Amino acid sequence: MSSLLVDNIGELVTNGTGEGPLGIRRDAAVLVEEGRVVWVGPSAYAPAADRRLDAGGAAVLPGFVDSHAHLVFAGDRAAEFAARMAGEPYTGGGIRTTVGATRAATDDELRATVRRLRGEALRQGTTTMEIKSGYGLTVADEARSLRIAAESSTETTFLGAHVVPAEYADRPDDYVELVCGPMLAAAAPYAKWVDVFCERGAFDVDHARAILAAGQAAGLGVRIHANQLGPGPGVQLGVELDAASVDHCTHLSDADVDALAGTAHSDGSGTRTVATLLPGAEFSTRSPYPNARRLLDAGVTVALATDCNPGSSYTSSMPFCVALAVREMRMTPAEAVWAATAGGARALRRDDIGVLAPGARADLVVLDAPSYLHLAYRPGVPLIHQVMRNGVTP
Repeated sequence: MSSLLVDNIGELVTNGTGEGPLGIRRDAAVLVEEGRVVWVGPSAYAPAADRRLDAGGAAVLPGFVDSHAHLVFAGDRAAEFAARMAGEPYTGGGIRTTVGATRAATDDELRATVRRLRGEALRQGTTTMEIKSGYGLTVADEARSLRIAAESSTETTFLGAHVVPAEYADRPDDYVELVCGPMLAAAAPYAKWVDVFCERGAFDVDHARAILAAGQAAGLGVRIHANQLGPGPGVQLGVELDAASVDHCTHLSDADVDALAGTAHSDGSGTRTVATLLPGAEFSTRSPYPNARRLLDAGVTVALATDCNPGSSYTSSMPFCVALAVREMRMTPAEAVWAATAGGARALRRDDIGVLAPGARADLVVLDAPSYLHLAYRPGVPLIHQVMRNGVTP
């Protein structure tokens, strides 16, 4: 059994035992065996190991956990982005453009896009990435999207209810029946989660409830796109159905915040339903940013994710999202880093990632910086010096 010691860590973010909300340890070391963390402590007391990685006094933190991404697609929508920057509003309608390109693409073309973006994210410190379908919207295309996604992630999400495709524009009930029946049956073997875009111009609350309930009955966990474009019932539907995460949360009522806060664990460890905020979408659509401070002050667990997709947030960079969250959503640097690591893990209902503690997966990032603070302090600078996933440097 080979072991690896990562030592000479100036500042170690554990999200566990240590100083402050990030569980910081200084002059620390981490021992890794068979892809798992087996010891964390002072460098001076580190056990012997077969190999050594000298962090050079830099900061080390858990790998980022991106719990919301749409990587299976073809083409891009750069012209749509340019139009928005010239003043056109975002309505979500461009999704159908990507649907057409995705349906026309070969498996190898889709696979190449997923691998390119997943590699891009990994180089920027993302060691776990959820991947959704949602640009096929036929039985065959949704199934192949998830099959391809499953080659790159165990966190795969069936999003056949992204929008109603053009061929069903006048028959939304028929499309919901297709999603709940043959499409779900074909997609479920490759999916861990089910998701719905519950929004005006997409799926109303009754359709969303039917689709999510069908997914639950098929053994899938629940996620939901909610309250992005305006106020609506999505957040409260997510709470009703014990969703792991409600995503976007841009337009929330007091009742929405109360509903999320009402899912709090009795031990004070946060809420069972996580609010996943996607600041890359607001950046790319010039929309109002979510009020993270309001959620945090109410005791709601918050995650950050990229929403990587070709239309409304074409970024794979979690450090960029951390910087946006601090600058635009009034999160402290510590809150943003926790949300991008442990928060993302909570949104996936995982306790083996997003932390650096004995038993956790050995996913870690060495920064080219002395502190995690530099992720927000130096936006746009490539600070990810080294990435380890499952104890292996890619």
